[in-house]
Formats: sequence, structure tokens, C-alpha cells
Amino acid sequence: MKIVVASDHGGFRFKEAIKKHLLEKGYEVLDVGAQSEASCHYPTFAIAAGEIVAKKEAEFGFLVCTTGIGISIAANKVKGVRCAIGYHDEAVRLTRNDNDANMLSFGQGYMQLEDVLRRVDIFLETKTEGGRHALRVNIVKEYEDKHFK
Repeated sequence: MKIVVASDHGGFRFKEAIKKHLLEKGYEVLDVGAQSEASCHYPTFAIAAGEIVAKKEAEFGFLVCTTGIGISIAANKVKGVRCAIGYHDEAVRLTRNDNDANMLSFGQGYMQLEDVLRRVDIFLETKTEGGRHALRVNIVKEYEDKHFK
């Protein structure tokens, strides 16, 4: 399975740790940046990663900035991306199970690395339930199809 990772300067250390964690588990990882802690702009990396997921060049994506908020907002501007913030174990499970999320963001400034790595695993191990949840996800997809090119 191919997974894309991205961060800005505020999430660089966690992005590197997530990448290492995924590689150790045997995943193929695409890293679209940032490549250091030098100041940069999170939307650039979020959108690049989101486009890779939307084009199905990677199945999932993990994003990191200081809060996890800005980078998730930017990724969600890409048609076909459903990015949630991984702030709690059960929320991460539900975002896959119920919402069929294909990207997850984290906040390096407000989360512990051990929690983030555990939540990466929860996200990857959780299947989407479908059923009534798929009906709701399809409403979002239909809106995107109607309003986004």
C-alpha cells in the first residue's frame, strides 16, 4: 500500500517519525515535503498530498502542522479528499469507519508522538463500514461533483 505524507515546518519532526513508522511496517511512502524545519507554507504541501490521494496514486495520506487544523483545511479543498484531525483514538477509528476518511492530520504542537503513531495504526487498520454511512459520504461526493471541477 502506498501512503503520502506531508507537513509544514511546524510538523516536520512528526512527519519524519510517521514516515519512519510506516516504512518499518512495510508501506511504500511518498514524501511531498516539507524537507526541513525552515519556514514554509502548509497549503502547498497539503494540496500536493491531497492531489495524490484524490488521483489514487496513494491510498491514504497523513499530514502534520502545528495544530493539524490549517493543513487539514487546505487538504479538504481538493476534490475527493476527506481529511479529519486525529485528536482522539476513537475519533480516528470513527473517521475511517463512518466517514471513509482518506487523510488524517495531526498537530505536532498539541499531540504526543506516541499517540500520533498509535492513531496512524488505528486509521490504517480500520475498515469503512459502508451502509448508512456510505449514504452520507455519497451526499458529500455528489456535492463535490456538482460544485467542483
